[in-house]
Amino acid sequence: VRVLHLKENIASLARLLASTSHGGFPVVCRPKPDHAEVFQGTTKRLELCMLLENEHIFEAETNDESFSSSPPLSYEKITVEKLPNLSRLTMLLNRYTTDPRYQQLFINLDPYINKSAMSVQAHFSLQRTYIIFRTPGLRHLTVVDLQNRVVGVITRKDLMPFPLEERLRLQLVPQ
Repeated sequence: VRVLHLKENIASLARLLASTSHGGFPVVCRPKPDHAEVFQGTTKRLELCMLLENEHIFEAETNDESFSSSPPLSYEKITVEKLPNLSRLTMLLNRYTTDPRYQQLFINLDPYINKSAMSVQAHFSLQRTYIIFRTPGLRHLTVVDLQNRVVGVITRKDLMPFPLEERLRLQLVPQ
């Protein structure tokens, strides 16, 4: 599972977007230094791409988890149906992954994550998971363990009838 952190490095984020085609990502944080990372919510690929087009919200690394009080981008500015300029995004991702100064810059994802994103426990019923997934028309459903750590993501493809039946058959029939 590819997860993001509330405080995400720009170069790492650009590499992730350039190397995957995932439509959404779970966001995690570490509540205390000695605790495991726990699920906080989700964010969409398109929203991340729109955030990366706004360099003025990038911040230098700090020793603590705080960020400056720069106002977050408006909902209308980051919520799009499709990317306005794919070639510009490709150029930006390339710059962010190759220019060393972006290794020292971070983005605060906290204002932009869906903190009410649904999740299911790892051993949750497949039938109920399917109902939860399909009823509101979800695209991603985060799977967590008993400590709320991300262990997987379910997508629409995972719940398509034929691949699902094949996986179940392989699990139920001893080889």
